[in-house]
Amino acid sequence: MSDALISPAVGTTFWAGTIAVIGYCSRKLKEKIDDKLIPLMGVMGAFIFAAQMINFTIPGTGSSGHLGGGMILAAMLGSCPAFIVMASVLVVQALFFADGGLVALGCNIWNLGVYPCFIAYPLIYRPLVKDASSAKRIVFASVVGAVIALQLGAFSVVIQTLLSGQSELPFGSFVLAMQPIHLAIGIIEGIITAGVINFVRTARPEIIKNVILQQQLSPNISIKKIIVILGIAALLTGGIFSWFASSHPDGLEWSIKKVFGKPELADKDSSVHSAAKSVQEKTAVMPDYDFKKSDSLSESEQPGNSGADEGKSKWPAVRTGTSIAGIIGSLFVVTVVVAFGFLIRLIRKKQAESRNV
Repeated sequence: MSDALISPAVGTTFWAGTIAVIGYCSRKLKEKIDDKLIPLMGVMGAFIFAAQMINFTIPGTGSSGHLGGGMILAAMLGSCPAFIVMASVLVVQALFFADGGLVALGCNIWNLGVYPCFIAYPLIYRPLVKDASSAKRIVFASVVGAVIALQLGAFSVVIQTLLSGQSELPFGSFVLAMQPIHLAIGIIEGIITAGVINFVRTARPEIIKNVILQQQLSPNISIKKIIVILGIAALLTGGIFSWFASSHPDGLEWSIKKVFGKPELADKDSSVHSAAKSVQEKTAVMPDYDFKKSDSLSESEQPGNSGADEGKSKWPAVRTGTSIAGIIGSLFVVTVVVAFGFLIRLIRKKQAESRNV
């Protein structure tokens, strides 16, 4: 969601709510973080970052969707680790790739993190999937969980724009566009989610089962194979598969176009929005997952390279900039998440030592 949709007041409110949830999750992780899961948190974040680069076409609509990823993260890691990973992914996207505005970042983390991690997973997915002993049960629970999480997230976007005073997006028309298209996206996301979870369940069922039972993995269980496979999948997804992303507008852009006539609203001119835009222009090393304009021009001048702009009009869009953005972004997310996990572990260790003095 871009900053053009969100007022400073709404953005600040959801920033505050998101920071509070991050604080809650950090405290929970400090109490009982499973050290073996820290690398898995990092590689899952990288996988979700790369997967979100690929928009899949929604047949018959002219729209597309991409993986939210909250249900996969929650099923693989549990609610609090999943929320921290999702927040890290969205922060990296906003700061380094200008994907989503900084004023709207709190809303984006809330919409993609809170609903799947703290509502759909514990209240829908976990009761339905029970002990994760059935692949069919996982498929059903994943689809239902993903659909409900996306419906809540889409409705939340409508409410946030309403509270932001977006008269271009009247509540009735906007909600009637947002909910059905995100129902279709949710069904596809649920199927993809089930595929990933069932793969991990087949290779290392202890991961899925222990998360459901909220238990730590046994020290004798190795998850290196899963981490390596997911790491390779993330690099391939970001580096190569991202070329095959649909060029159709995503569910939000499609809904805005249905109501407003254009897929995007004009930028707001408040001092808060201007400051956020200025910060993002400085931090975004590869805006829109491509080289910056000057770098792009240099690339087009190289022999045999037709340039990034030409690639955008083709499908698949084979672009060096996209591949590098996918790989660098995945590595950024791994670094941020793993550093966060080890920081939490270090704080816990220091506090334990101080209590024993």
